[in-house]
Amino acid sequence: MFSEYDVIVVGAGHAGCEAAHAASTMGSKVLLITMNMNTIAQMSCNPAMGGVAKGQIVREIDALGGLSGIISDKSMIQFRMLNRSKGPAMWSPRTQNDRMRFSEEWRLALERTPNLDFWQEMVKEILVEDGRTVGVRTNLGIEIRSKSVVLTNGTFLNGKIHIGEKSFGGGRAAENAATGITEQLISLGLEAGRMKTGTPPRIDGRSLDYSKMEEQPGDENPGKFSYSDTQPLQKQASCWITYTNDTVHDELKKGFEKSPMFQGRIKGLGPRYCPSIEDKINRFAERERHQIFVEPEGWNTVEIYVNGFSTSLPEDVQYRALTKIPGFEKAKMFRPGYAIEYDFFPPTQLNLSLETQLIQNLYFAGQINGTTGYEEAACQGLMAGINAHNKAHGKEPFVLKRSEAYIGVLIDDLVNKGTQEPYRMFTSRAEYRILLRQDNADIRLTELGHQLGLASDDRLKSVLDKKQDVQTLLQQLKKYKVDPADVNESLTGFNTSGISEKVNIAHLLKRPQLTMKEVKTFGQDVSDLLDQYTIEVQEQAEIIIKYENYIEREQQLAEKIGSLEDYKIKNDFDYDRVKALSLEAREKLKKIKPETLGQATRISGVSPSDISVLTIYLGK
Repeated sequence: MFSEYDVIVVGAGHAGCEAAHAASTMGSKVLLITMNMNTIAQMSCNPAMGGVAKGQIVREIDALGGLSGIISDKSMIQFRMLNRSKGPAMWSPRTQNDRMRFSEEWRLALERTPNLDFWQEMVKEILVEDGRTVGVRTNLGIEIRSKSVVLTNGTFLNGKIHIGEKSFGGGRAAENAATGITEQLISLGLEAGRMKTGTPPRIDGRSLDYSKMEEQPGDENPGKFSYSDTQPLQKQASCWITYTNDTVHDELKKGFEKSPMFQGRIKGLGPRYCPSIEDKINRFAERERHQIFVEPEGWNTVEIYVNGFSTSLPEDVQYRALTKIPGFEKAKMFRPGYAIEYDFFPPTQLNLSLETQLIQNLYFAGQINGTTGYEEAACQGLMAGINAHNKAHGKEPFVLKRSEAYIGVLIDDLVNKGTQEPYRMFTSRAEYRILLRQDNADIRLTELGHQLGLASDDRLKSVLDKKQDVQTLLQQLKKYKVDPADVNESLTGFNTSGISEKVNIAHLLKRPQLTMKEVKTFGQDVSDLLDQYTIEVQEQAEIIIKYENYIEREQQLAEKIGSLEDYKIKNDFDYDRVKALSLEAREKLKKIKPETLGQATRISGVSPSDISVLTIYLGK
């Protein structure tokens, strides 16, 4: 029935979809196995993509040739660029999406992908021979052979749903949990743990009073994620903001005695930065209110996502508390919120390629590695799919450095530091934020994506043209000088001092009060010059001019630290022979097995003196 595949991907969430698309686009024969073909790329939680740091990840996925950005653009109902008031390293694109269209667009895209087959069933076991995976066994007992396997099980591994004092098995509401894989992998020597996440109730939007809420419209000139030719929105749907109050909190507290979290029935740790509403009012008792984002789930549905009200309290407690929120007095609930516990495998058991150290050709991606968020899962799936393809075809692993992408930061953090709670990406996790901006992801990564066989020739040509345009514009702005008599009145109007002699435009753009928009008022010739270039090229040139010194400093630091990556460490290196290493360093190095000296520097518990000892020893 089945021939042998190059890559089998287990699970069709955000990680599984990107993994299957990447491997098959690169030329592998791929089988995507999911328990439900109708929930491919399901947005299990809020119907949105991107946000702070997460938006940068979506842009990076797109630049490499992944599909998350394109699918988000095709299904978005609102676009916002967050943090515009801050520096460009903090600007982060975010879309509100149509949940049903997002899933449909992903499925249609995968069905159009060559070399990709589908199978609907549960995988019960990984086939392992001589320390390497050779395929999977399904619930029906079907054995399917492959050269590599990617596990992207999400919250389904022994998933358990909690609503008040009720609990039952499930990987998602109304869907069965996946069993068998955790127990097998533990028996093979892998370590597993439990984590928890949650979701809020869904509400009938027709029952809400929006006049009591604050409207949150999209950007006046909406952008998009993908660097391809996807179209920006012509119309947008609004989100809304309201707040809890003391009455809401009092209602919620009445259910604390039945809370699975407070009564100890939930053992797994939840996400620190996305706590449940009961956790928020317990931990931050001094706060009189908490923000609630009222988010539509699509163009043609009345279902509303109550962002900020994640809960596992009894359904009657949830409902009574909701009706005390301004605008929710007559709310009708579609379904209650719940918490879900699931198995994960500490990611320190992985190589930077996301291949498990213990079992060759077996890759983990997404929440199985202890992360939370669609974007974090999708980028891991992309990297696991790339590397599963490379391994199946005898090629070297593809690994992004911390200075190259947020994706590199995420995977490096997971492998070298591990995580005790669901890992979420923030800009603060990246030491090279000014290099890893959302606006230059295509310039950073598209050539790499093209070399892999993911980014198309057209995408490469587009980014090369953009790079050339940016350089040309920079040169012109440095050459073009303006006369004091022509611009001083405008400069004074923009609250910045005049000039006493001719100055080039690039020099003036370094001033915080001036952007390309203001520069265009310096005369028709200047306006005509800028109008030759796209808004994206102008923005890129302006950022380079304003932050030139910061960019150079980070590049120099990245190159200095990157030199340590040249010191390769063999996988079977015997750290016990290096007696001068501290005991903790030896234990951590033996467990994580860093591939380079640079990676070793980022392992918690390995001190600078340990690195010095290791450097000397490797030099010998």
